[in-house]
Amino acid sequence: MTEVIFIEQDGTRHKVDAKPGLTLLDIAQKAKIDLEGACEGSLACSTCHLVIGRDWYDALPPPSEEEEDMLDLASGLTRTSRLGCQIIMDKKLDGMEVALPRSVRNMAGGR
Repeated sequence: MTEVIFIEQDGTRHKVDAKPGLTLLDIAQKAKIDLEGACEGSLACSTCHLVIGRDWYDALPPPSEEEEDMLDLASGLTRTSRLGCQIIMDKKLDGMEVALPRSVRNMAGGR
């Protein structure tokens, strides 16, 4: 098992067990982290937008053109923004820190 650290907008940190092979969206939702994923991981929205820690961003495979198109719709986009549904956990990402963006376009009416 590996671990991901999710950082909420207020700075609260949650260390979460992360099974390799699952996406960050799946991991967050199983841990009850407030990450929407309105399209259920089908790369049709930007509601699972995360800001990847600078030290971890370069360890990820580059985003696809489709992911970049969806990121263009994300609120609070940063240089290290990615979609949680597109990042698959593996052992080399153990300890990765990801932050929920300060603002989101939430389709379910939450944050």
